[in-house]
Amino acid sequence: MPELARLLRGAQAAGKRSGEPMSRRYSAYSAALVVSVCLLIVVFSHQLGGAGTALDRSALLDLGRTIQGWSSSEDDGVDGSGRAALIQAVVAEQRLLVAREMAGYRYPEGRYNISARSLADLVPEQGGEPVRNVVITTWRSGSTFLGDVLNSHPANFYHYEPLLDYDIVQVRGGPLGARAVSTMRALLNCNYSALDHYLDYGKDHVWLFTHNTRLWEQCQRHPHICWLPAFLTPFCRLFPFQSMKVVRLRLALVEEMLADPRLKVRVLLLVRDPRGTLQSRKHRDWCPGNPDCMEPARLCADLVADYGAALRLSSKYPDRFKAVRYEDLSVEPYRGVKELFQFFGLDFHPSVQAFLDTHTKVNVGGVSSTYRNSKSAPFHWRQDLTHREVRAIQRVCRPAMGYWGYRRAVNSSHQREFDPLGEFRLA
Repeated sequence: MPELARLLRGAQAAGKRSGEPMSRRYSAYSAALVVSVCLLIVVFSHQLGGAGTALDRSALLDLGRTIQGWSSSEDDGVDGSGRAALIQAVVAEQRLLVAREMAGYRYPEGRYNISARSLADLVPEQGGEPVRNVVITTWRSGSTFLGDVLNSHPANFYHYEPLLDYDIVQVRGGPLGARAVSTMRALLNCNYSALDHYLDYGKDHVWLFTHNTRLWEQCQRHPHICWLPAFLTPFCRLFPFQSMKVVRLRLALVEEMLADPRLKVRVLLLVRDPRGTLQSRKHRDWCPGNPDCMEPARLCADLVADYGAALRLSSKYPDRFKAVRYEDLSVEPYRGVKELFQFFGLDFHPSVQAFLDTHTKVNVGGVSSTYRNSKSAPFHWRQDLTHREVRAIQRVCRPAMGYWGYRRAVNSSHQREFDPLGEFRLA
């Protein structure tokens, strides 16, 4: 692999010395780069062939620095063949990184109704079937934390807020619902070819990708290919685990995805006490003035509708649908995440435990931080909302709170001291 890095550097230097136009220089050495990628794959296969043989990390980093230097310094003038060669090289590098993350991984081998016994069984690029998980919730209901927990799992490709370009609205049906589900389905299948609006929006709102840490690392090094379907599709297809969290789509619309035997998606509905959700939204400047975000009646009508859909889906898809309250997950995060990962078909990996160790014990950062004392974070509303505000929410949310097992606060002193969590089960 050091030879491969030197080959890349030599091709670049030769192009610069030639004095030819930029596009011709790229055409000249892009072919050498393609050959280099093939050599990389051969070397990689050889390294994995011996039992217990570790990947050459220094060589991998050397290759990464070489590709980075080539891309960042020259990419503005790259022609089509040069860009294609760069994409192949970055994908080859990431293929190695995925394999490194998955070294020693405990494959399901029949557990969780997943038969996979090797990485190839899960990687779309190799004809495998990835593990696909979707979290459905609403704004300020704990999904950022749960999404980052999922992303702490090895080799996870995180589709963060795929409906971010829909603005502050809830999608409940109609043409907008059909388009939203089509976008989600395309992403879970790693098909970026018809997602022009999604990608154009992301170029100016990069947090669409920043939570996908494995993708964003490459985007920072190679910004000129980051938003290209020709790069995103093969890059996504390297990953054995695909996760997604959505806060703008109501649960009933996900049923057609659950019904698709090819997708084999698992869906979690994450619910939060409406008093806690509305208290948290008060701190966000994008929420005021948007009825779907600010009006308690709309939030709680969605909670009632989601409860009805949850009853139906838990009966039809008991192994692939689950509902959980954010507060239950927060009070016992290790137990809750272990149970959720069993449902998702994921290993409770040491990297996941390390994330919980550092993100559930202290409050650090602002309102969007996922560093929280998880046992107290869901209940701040008891001190932050006046009892008058709480009464107004409880008045319109009584049915929703009853369905999801949330107790009412009787007066201001009771509000500050009581346990709002009653018994809950999908009956």
